[in-house]
Amino acid sequence: VPAAGVLVVGNKVDLVPADGPGHLGRLRKRVAAACAGAGLQGSALVDIRLVSAKTGFGIEGLVSRLQRSWKCAGDVYLLGATNSGKSTLFNTLLLSDYCKSRAPDIIDRATVSPWPGTTLNLLKFPIINPTCDRIFRRQERLKEEATKTEDELNSEEKKHLNQLKKEGYLVGEVGRTFQRQKRSSVVEFDPDALSYSIDEDPLPSHKKCEEREEFTHNEVKDARWCFDTPGIVKEDCVLNLLTEKEVKLVLPTVAIVPRTFILKPGTALFLAALGRIDYLKGEKSAWFSVVASNLLPVHVTTLSNADTIYEKHAGQELLKVPMGGEERMKEFPPLVPQDITLKGIGTTEAVADIKLSSAGWVAVTAQAEEELLLRAYTPKGTGLVVREPPLLPYISTVRGSRIAGTAAYRTKKPPCLVENLKTRGSL
Repeated sequence: VPAAGVLVVGNKVDLVPADGPGHLGRLRKRVAAACAGAGLQGSALVDIRLVSAKTGFGIEGLVSRLQRSWKCAGDVYLLGATNSGKSTLFNTLLLSDYCKSRAPDIIDRATVSPWPGTTLNLLKFPIINPTCDRIFRRQERLKEEATKTEDELNSEEKKHLNQLKKEGYLVGEVGRTFQRQKRSSVVEFDPDALSYSIDEDPLPSHKKCEEREEFTHNEVKDARWCFDTPGIVKEDCVLNLLTEKEVKLVLPTVAIVPRTFILKPGTALFLAALGRIDYLKGEKSAWFSVVASNLLPVHVTTLSNADTIYEKHAGQELLKVPMGGEERMKEFPPLVPQDITLKGIGTTEAVADIKLSSAGWVAVTAQAEEELLLRAYTPKGTGLVVREPPLLPYISTVRGSRIAGTAAYRTKKPPCLVENLKTRGSL
């Protein structure tokens, strides 16, 4: 966050499926609109970057942008809501050209956890001064890496890349231009460690080699620092009602595979026991595309059976979250409804997202001019939002063939994009 303003980072874009060409540009415009709605625009908004701290996508570009702000910036603070990936971003920047080369051996890593409040202390690392020479050497490294193909990577790099491609749609490599010179390995002779009887195990040595390294005064006297901060807890959020085990099921950690269903009037869709959408009135069938953790079940039933399904299966395996049976549901708040009226704009473009708090959202696609009366539910009405226009307007087209005898379509995973390589890999 440069002193001259705020640099907004949209993290976890690796989890979001592409609904068509240019989806990142559309996402960036939506982030910009959200910033403007919050009063953040003009000179106060330095830039907007879409990245994945986990897979490395967009991180090199973020580092370059941060370095360009060196002259007008002081210390940098990573601010954001809990579970936004700040600590993962901190750890990724720690191993990038943004951080002094010796720091990763000295600085503690930030704790990465889905549970709020795990970043209790202000962890920090010293930012490297982007001198002209360093920027030139960095650009040369980036140019060289951009000419590589996947075939030119070594076996360890290929293995790592393939793992990231399985977990996210957008992948990038974060390298280091300025490597710290390794100390020459010197074997110290320790007679005490070698002196033991046949009945004893050798004692571990507690010599200076185990002492923790520290920065010298000259290294940090004029340093600028990048700080990780505790996450801001959102009050109107369903995650606050869940146990740590349940949060792990709700928060996606791998690429989301969209699930599309075609619903007639008189049917209901459950997203676990955390959200429900009833299709009350309409002339024709409509498409409901669920964008949420792949671990959360989706269940479609008739309106006449919906209450019974919830009473019987909330807390059980069919609806999965919450978990813990009747005892858990006694303390869990009831679902509270909100009526929603939408007018369709066509069979390939969603009219709106129904956001079920932090559990995910459902994009609704309907025939042009078709009026739909829906009723959506979340626990206590927590975080229920109708988002117009939708975040991924063409998501209903990312689907396979209809599964016979059901309301569901076969799922289809969009291709993976690899940044910073000559050839773009896909799954």
